[in-house]
Amino acid sequence: MTKIFIDGSAGTTGLRIHDRLYDRKDLELIVLSEELRKDESARRDALHEADIAFLCLPDAAAVESVALAEGSNVKIIDTSTAHRTNDDWTYGFPELTGMTEKIKSSKRVANPGCYASGFISLVAPLVEKGIISSDSYLNCFAVSGYSGAGKKGIAQYEDENRDELLSAPRQYALTQEHKHLPEMAKISGLSNTPIFCPFIAPYYSGMEVTVSLFKKDINGTIDSIKEVLEDYYLNSPIVKFKGDISEGGFLSASNMSGRDDMEITVHGNEDRILLVSRFDNLGKGASGAAIQNMNILLGLPETEGLNID
Repeated sequence: MTKIFIDGSAGTTGLRIHDRLYDRKDLELIVLSEELRKDESARRDALHEADIAFLCLPDAAAVESVALAEGSNVKIIDTSTAHRTNDDWTYGFPELTGMTEKIKSSKRVANPGCYASGFISLVAPLVEKGIISSDSYLNCFAVSGYSGAGKKGIAQYEDENRDELLSAPRQYALTQEHKHLPEMAKISGLSNTPIFCPFIAPYYSGMEVTVSLFKKDINGTIDSIKEVLEDYYLNSPIVKFKGDISEGGFLSASNMSGRDDMEITVHGNEDRILLVSRFDNLGKGASGAAIQNMNILLGLPETEGLNID
């Protein structure tokens, strides 16, 4: 039976991975007691015993875990930012061309960031197919539910005496130094870092990522974009191109809450085009993606244990 260790199982992503895998009959979870979950020796032993380990830790702690795993045969899926632009690691977005095969043969998989997943799903195929130039300057707007803020952020939003300012969407990363930007540019094949404007809003989960384009920004038409994206994801069981998915002219960022799949669409007109990706920031944006990568490493169907219905 495959042995799984979640290093950092007390955090939001770690807890969700644990809950999803707990009842799987094909897996055995290695669980450390509360007293030992931060003990270096206990973590090293667990990493060396495991077949697959999820790292659900801050960046520095994730790097430390990788060092603790040296000399073992464990395959690591790191959900932190630490290794996403490291050429020695495989980027865990299987829908990109050739990436599933790379993940299958990898021992080190960097799980994508949530916002980055939405941006890359829209931009990478268009750069690859020559619709968007690799030296383009792009703008991205995104909104996420507050669950993406982690345990402390969730507690703030769910406090009955919370600050009134939390009752409206709040923009952040105002210095244009968001931690997902390096992978957004590199994995998409861009030589210029995009402008990125993320918002956190007072609902639990769900994410909507929008990339705006002028006609001058593309080689082709809005129909060219639609054709490329539809063809690119034609055989994906998780990422799907959709036509008009608006709700009466609106696009709700919580539409995919509780799910592990992703839908992408194109709106606008010939002059001003909107590329939109919707998914759950805790699903395809975090734990769902991690389990998808685990399934690939184990030779299982990608959708095993995922909610895509």
